[in-house]
Amino acid sequence: MDPVELLLHPVRLRIVHALSGGRSLTTQQLCERIADASKATVYRHVALLAEAGILEEAGQQRVRGFVERHYRLQPARAAVSAERAAAASVEDHRRAFAASMAVLLAEYQAYLDDPAADPAADQVGYRQHAIWLTAAEREQLIAGMRAAIVPHIANEPGPGRAQHLLSPILFPTKDDASGDA
Repeated sequence: MDPVELLLHPVRLRIVHALSGGRSLTTQQLCERIADASKATVYRHVALLAEAGILEEAGQQRVRGFVERHYRLQPARAAVSAERAAAASVEDHRRAFAASMAVLLAEYQAYLDDPAADPAADQVGYRQHAIWLTAAEREQLIAGMRAAIVPHIANEPGPGRAQHLLSPILFPTKDDASGDA
């Protein structure tokens, strides 16, 4: 199956997020993290991702007579190339955006359901700004966002670090005015 097709599912995207940063988790741990999906659903999606090589077995142990597998993400297999993204149809982009939004909603709901959630202390942000940009200004904005974000993507879990979900979204809005007035 095409890796992009595999990643266009909210539960599979959440599994990928959970295993980012070099983490190794069991399917049971993933079920606990994605508690709003049934265990059967999480197990099925882990199996699909493993079969496709997006996840690899990082080890196993016997627990009460069962084999418990630890999985880790293969980041290169979970990435969508620039060429593949450029070749995507409008419908592909529509489906990818819908899956991304479903993940955002599910992860934010899970965050808020945690009794320890403190949006103010955690500096939660979900602002939207309508901005006017030339093509050159848009490129400059994107380059600046990349410069700010990319150095942190390789961070691994560690003392004092909490995983955050960052989803920059940028697209032109439909507007009949050219802005050249």
